[in-house]
Amino acid sequence: MMWPFFLSMRYFLAKRREGIISFISFASIVGMAMGVAALIIVLSVMNGFDREVKAKIVGTYAHIMVLADGGVTQPDRTIELIRTVPGVADTAEFITGQAVLRKKGTMVGVLLKGVNAEKETSVTSVISFTGGDRSGLSGNGIVLGSELMKNNGISEGDTVDIIVPRSLIDLKTSSFTVTGEFNSGRYDYDANIAIVDIKAAQDLYNMKNTVTGIAVRVADDNDVVKVQQQLRKALGYSYVVKSWMDMDRNLVLALAMEKKMMFIILAIIIIVACFNICSSLIMMVMEKTRDIGILKAIGASSAGVRMIFLTEGVIVGVVGVTIGVLAGIFAAERVNEAAGLLRKVTGYEIFPHDVYYFSRIPVEIRTQDVLTVIIFAMLFSVASGIYPAWKASRLDPVEAIRYE
Repeated sequence: MMWPFFLSMRYFLAKRREGIISFISFASIVGMAMGVAALIIVLSVMNGFDREVKAKIVGTYAHIMVLADGGVTQPDRTIELIRTVPGVADTAEFITGQAVLRKKGTMVGVLLKGVNAEKETSVTSVISFTGGDRSGLSGNGIVLGSELMKNNGISEGDTVDIIVPRSLIDLKTSSFTVTGEFNSGRYDYDANIAIVDIKAAQDLYNMKNTVTGIAVRVADDNDVVKVQQQLRKALGYSYVVKSWMDMDRNLVLALAMEKKMMFIILAIIIIVACFNICSSLIMMVMEKTRDIGILKAIGASSAGVRMIFLTEGVIVGVVGVTIGVLAGIFAAERVNEAAGLLRKVTGYEIFPHDVYYFSRIPVEIRTQDVLTVIIFAMLFSVASGIYPAWKASRLDPVEAIRYE
């Protein structure tokens, strides 16, 4: 039974006798397209934030960190235990602590991280964030965050002092030569971090062979929580096992909540557009009363009449959703260009990197999210045609054509 579809297409393309119906139909398509596009853009940006947050945290700290109160005193033995857990791909010991950086009378607090450059490449992206040159992290070489260097006028080749308070009266001071910059793209990391060789860090903190913890890379990103639980069982309660999600839990949870709330808020645009579709279909039923009466008089079933207006709602939805998907993907891929253009025209920075942590607006278009938006929009489009279709199918053909 194809005639309802062809008749729906004819009604959709035909010029309306009442201009207001054409306007409402047009507004329905535009509203649907805007809602779909807005959802795709926002979800893509939120996905980008999720991806970048994970990449920066894992790249700087690793999938999992094994810590102990007072430090890991037997790192080799601890690493052996860690490697017995299925899913563990590699490990590397590290040292972290607070320190003060001094240069020509200027003093600033930093997060000092000591790493084994040879092992670090297998668990984090720290070395790649420093340009990939491991030789800079040897001897008295130090790598500083790019924003830290910029904010304090420090350049490569400069000599800086690192001061570590061992006690109230004992300050350990060592001089280092700046051999590179750490650039992760996340502002709060780049503005605070300083990286040295693990031996130099042990000397500064007087830790001898002790390390702060063991960084662990998991073979499958999806198994981080599972491996974390297994490590807790294998190592016992004397160790603290943290995943990358625990490192910045508030931010991770906030991003997840924001994504859900933005979906709900922007979905209202689609729902409003569907009310417009419903209104235009009701007015179309009123306009086509004579046509419906003639169709039923020559034998068209109520189900066929219902299908005409249900299909009409689907057609409007398909057109709006198609335009919205294409516009949303196009705009999402060019968010940074649009932000740059707006900055040039208005001088207003809509994405200050010192507030949002990243140097660029992160975007990741996921097929799953696009399909979710399409299904959501189409379901409401179909729903918007149910009442008008039911109303049309209930028309009495005699009453519909009595005065024609």
